[in-house]
Amino acid sequence: MKSLFKKLITPVTQTKWYADLAFAIPRIICGLLLTIDFGSSKFGMPWSPSEKNLALFEVIDWFPEDVAAYGGLFAAFPLFFAWMGAFSEAVGGLFLVLGLKTRVFSFLIICTMLVAIFFQKWGEGTWGMLPALGFLWVGIYNLFLGSGRFGFDYVLSNYLNRTKK
Repeated sequence: MKSLFKKLITPVTQTKWYADLAFAIPRIICGLLLTIDFGSSKFGMPWSPSEKNLALFEVIDWFPEDVAAYGGLFAAFPLFFAWMGAFSEAVGGLFLVLGLKTRVFSFLIICTMLVAIFFQKWGEGTWGMLPALGFLWVGIYNLFLGSGRFGFDYVLSNYLNRTKK
């Protein structure tokens, strides 16, 4: 189990530090946008807008109804899927910013963005899908690369590798 954990958090580092920085900047910006704007408007976080009146980790009332309209499993479990989608944006965005459990939260964000693209934004054309596509692309490269040098995964994996010896 510990080796799986280490594989999940150990990032791929580039040969030059500035290449890692170039990969970290979109991760951090997208994470901030996800957690501050997209996620916290539907999911209760300490920085959620006060007019939303959301308790911590509470999903806004209209979101499960939107999710249920997708049909199928979404209609059978709308609260679960709404909570998971909002959680992946709000909490996943925060973890992207920190570069912590980057691959796990990238996977959740990828799943959420695929649902947003194909079930919510598809009829709006390319411009309507563009934000979800952008988050999807950043999620994909972070799923494979991890946080790089500029994240807590890097620090944690170095610590775990050092204590093993």
